[in-house]
Amino acid sequence: MHILITGGTGFIGQALVPQLLGSGHRITILSRGRHRDSEQCNFVRSLNELPADNGPDAVINLAGASLAGKRWTPAYKEEIVASRVDGTRELVEFLASRAQPPRALLSASAIGYYGPRGDQPLTETAPPGLGFSSELCQAWEAEALKAEGLGVRTCLLRLGVVLDREGGALREMAMPFRFGIATWPGTGHQYLSWVHRVDVVAAMTMLLEQDDLAGAFNVTAPTPVTQREFCAAMQKQFRTLPAIPAPGPVMRLMLGEMAGELLLSGQRVEPAALEAADFTFAYPGIDRALAAVFDPQAGDRLP
Repeated sequence: MHILITGGTGFIGQALVPQLLGSGHRITILSRGRHRDSEQCNFVRSLNELPADNGPDAVINLAGASLAGKRWTPAYKEEIVASRVDGTRELVEFLASRAQPPRALLSASAIGYYGPRGDQPLTETAPPGLGFSSELCQAWEAEALKAEGLGVRTCLLRLGVVLDREGGALREMAMPFRFGIATWPGTGHQYLSWVHRVDVVAAMTMLLEQDDLAGAFNVTAPTPVTQREFCAAMQKQFRTLPAIPAPGPVMRLMLGEMAGELLLSGQRVEPAALEAADFTFAYPGIDRALAAVFDPQAGDRLP
């Protein structure tokens, strides 16, 4: 299968691309940077570089500026919207211009779709919430779903906080623990819906291959944890002082609106659609997932 991936050089793409290449697929990656082609993987800097007579069989849309990349200034919000909403619109318009659209589109979204919801369990049938991240995800998904009008099977990937050793959110989250400081944001009772990157790649591979699967999928582990529970799990990996909270007012002062939506509130998300499709998580629990990140041999021994 010929697969076009936008954002294929990012944190998820770095694990996904080798997996797909190992399965014999041919990959084209849309990236603004300059990269060296290989026999089965080539790079383009514009969709217009793709030959008109050799379109992709499937598309995986991972591109977008990080929600947690920096403070949400008006300018950075515009950058986020442009990279995610406008970028997805341009991608679907490109697919519409092809004589033969792809069979499938897997388009990233985020659990921010649900907005701050306390401890309410949230499956894919839950309505959207309020706030910038929810409005962003709703607009982002709406653009992706336009591909259905082209006859393209479309899957929306509502990603939780993706954990692994090479980067992503865990790099920042682990920093105080590495210096012996155990902490959680605000009250610590807000939920963190997380997922190991191995399971993200496995879920994407399954959704790519199963033609009967479409719609929204929460790509999160089946056991979300509170921030306090996450802190306790991290303390099993690092030697730290007794845990202390990071005060909410201080975080709001330092990080603004982003702190309120992403750190001081949360969502208790459940992967109902993946479980209904008989997906098996390699890392369903936070202890084994973190052990696999920080001590792979120990992680393999945990149940």
